[in-house]
Amino acid sequence: MAVSPSDLKIGTKAYDFSLKGVDGKTYALKDYYGKDVVCIIFTCNHCPYVKAVENRINNIAKKYSASSFVLLCINPNDGNTYPEDSFEEMKKRANEKGFVFPYLHDKTQEVAKAYDAVCTPDVYLYDKNRILRYRGRIDDSWKDETLVKSKDLENAIDLLLAGKSINFEMIHAIGCSIKWK
Repeated sequence: MAVSPSDLKIGTKAYDFSLKGVDGKTYALKDYYGKDVVCIIFTCNHCPYVKAVENRINNIAKKYSASSFVLLCINPNDGNTYPEDSFEEMKKRANEKGFVFPYLHDKTQEVAKAYDAVCTPDVYLYDKNRILRYRGRIDDSWKDETLVKSKDLENAIDLLLAGKSINFEMIHAIGCSIKWK
């Protein structure tokens, strides 16, 4: 298990990127210039922490699809060492699960390094100026959705969409460590 770092780097600017999605299109952060809130989640296919929350991630993308919000998931894992995280397997997973968000492949791992990503899932939430305002867990029960009492990520999204500051303690995400080359 890995934990996102204690230095969350709140207030830092988003790193621009251009990555291939499982749909064959290329996605760049600049494509979402008009969105008030951008959520980037470093994720993968094989991690049990991700598997436990991927339906929640998809539901968050659906819930906020009509607002000025976008959710992007990026898989930085080494698909050679972890074949379940290969680009071909990413395509299969996105199709099987009906992902409604862009699922992007960080083949070189440069984006994950630039963001100082540590684990999967590792959540970053940016305001309209692409300043990091939230980095933490999705909710308070990664393992069992029926036990969720605090939807931290959704609370943060709601606050940013309303033009407000994050007014609660950010609790670090936990998950599998990124599988570096």
